[in-house]
Amino acid sequence: MTTPSAGAYESRGRRRASRARRWLVAVASVATLGLIAWPVMSYFEIPPFTDKGASVSYGSGNDAKGGQPAKPADSKTLLPTGPQADFKNEKTLSDGTHVSVVKLDGKKSGFKGKVWVWAPKEYTDDPKFAKSGFPVMIALPGGPGHDGNYWSVGEFGPNKLSLEKSVSQWYQEGRSKPFLLAMPILNPGPDDKGIYWDGSDIPDQPKMGTWLTEDVPDLMKANFRTLKSRDGWSYMGSSTGGFVSLKSVLKHPDKFKAAIANGPDIVPDSPLWRGHEKEKAENNPEVLAKQLAATKGPDVYIAFQYGSKENAKMIADVKKFTATYGKGPVHTKVWEIPGGTHNGGTYLSNMREPMQWISEQMEGPTPSS
Repeated sequence: MTTPSAGAYESRGRRRASRARRWLVAVASVATLGLIAWPVMSYFEIPPFTDKGASVSYGSGNDAKGGQPAKPADSKTLLPTGPQADFKNEKTLSDGTHVSVVKLDGKKSGFKGKVWVWAPKEYTDDPKFAKSGFPVMIALPGGPGHDGNYWSVGEFGPNKLSLEKSVSQWYQEGRSKPFLLAMPILNPGPDDKGIYWDGSDIPDQPKMGTWLTEDVPDLMKANFRTLKSRDGWSYMGSSTGGFVSLKSVLKHPDKFKAAIANGPDIVPDSPLWRGHEKEKAENNPEVLAKQLAATKGPDVYIAFQYGSKENAKMIADVKKFTATYGKGPVHTKVWEIPGGTHNGGTYLSNMREPMQWISEQMEGPTPSS
């Protein structure tokens, strides 16, 4: 038998080392490509690089021992009433919180539509608030407001502001409550023919007023730890959503305490009101504010925001409303945004102070011992 020479062993060693280096290069290349591809695949929501569509649960209101009912932090807290909704993840934020969505079949309105929800990290992860009721803000869009809500996953401006991230930041700064957000669609159909519903129960139309003031709050009560009193319930909206926020608080001061109305209409003006003047007046903030003053409460708090470059009539209408009705039980405060225009980015980037003012009127969450 011929014994391989030392040179042969060295040659084989070099070939093995070369193959090892090639494998290492290949593995490193694949790993590098994976690191590059992961955010790209995730951005374009290509499975398995995204958790979009995964189920999201916010708890049932039971403790961990045999499904026994949990004990709330205080008498103000309402534990989730159920049934649990089938929330699906729409977006995971950098802090691990989720914006999720559900198709809500409104039992009281008979309308079925999408609602996006978000719970801050304090709700999901902070032990001292594990049994506490959180305040709710119902955030309404402007524009068509059909089958979408730009507050839900929208990012505004060069800093990519979002409502969820802003609420978290403002809470850390001591300026805001850690609101639960409910972000429903506003209209049951597109407004491509100048048709919109004023967030109201217009005769012979879908009952959008009941949807926004009954069914959406019921969804939040069913799935989250909320507050029993109106001190934990508010609205925020822009344009038509600002009108609906203003109107909903004035129409139901027993259920909602505060609103931020950005660039709002002041009176209902949908063409669908034609022939229904009595019902239209019942949804007119000017009429509602006058009635609330006559009954001497309960007190409500309305923060207005508008840009200095917005429609002159809208600005004049807001000023007239606050001068005429911003007294007694109707507390108002106005922020004019220098150079601001009629868009969500303008409002959100300047909402810190209005949010602080509204938060000072709200309750919760109360830490448990």
